[in-house]
Amino acid sequence: MDTDLALTVGILLAVLSGPALLAGWADNRLSRAGAALLVLGAVLVLTAIFLGPNGYPLGDVPIVMLGVLARLVN
Repeated sequence: MDTDLALTVGILLAVLSGPALLAGWADNRLSRAGAALLVLGAVLVLTAIFLGPNGYPLGDVPIVMLGVLARLVN
């Protein structure tokens, strides 16, 4: 897996875990799916950061995500 793709998928999974975790917190229950999404997203982001050639500065993240989206569309 390309590190740009890993970073993008990891960020999307981490963002998608938010509503599940919030719903579980509001119902006073453990949201295992939300926690799993958050852990998987964090692992993908950390893998992309550590295996990338130069890491990812915070300013380059939107450019990387748009590049992955452009590859997906094209």
